[in-house]
Amino acid sequence: MRSESFSVRTGGEDAVLDLTDRCTGFVSGEGDGLLHVFVPHATAGIAIIETGAGSDDDLLAALGDLLPADDRWRHQHGTPGHGRSHVMPALVPPYATVPVVGGRLQLGTWQSLCLVDLNVDNAERQVRLSFLTG
Repeated sequence: MRSESFSVRTGGEDAVLDLTDRCTGFVSGEGDGLLHVFVPHATAGIAIIETGAGSDDDLLAALGDLLPADDRWRHQHGTPGHGRSHVMPALVPPYATVPVVGGRLQLGTWQSLCLVDLNVDNAERQVRLSFLTG
């Protein structure tokens, strides 16, 4: 298995960041196998969604409706509503696995691999890419 980590800056607001180009570069030149994308954080996730046509904003809006940034959360440290960030990975898991054939991600036409982050208290994220030859 080949693996590497890199940092991503998400900023001080809810974010959906497209990682597809980085993932495509990581598997380029490989044969067949699986790409596993993982974020080692209790408050971030990986989603496979369409980007650039409003779906990324729709995802943030849906998460905002499901997980409001208010004081209802028992997990209370950090900014108001921080507890929702700890619940989010149950809805958007911290990993995704994509088949790779001939060194190319087998994503659908409009699919992208994205980091989803609602934690405005931690603007620096680590992402681990792992390629398992098949």
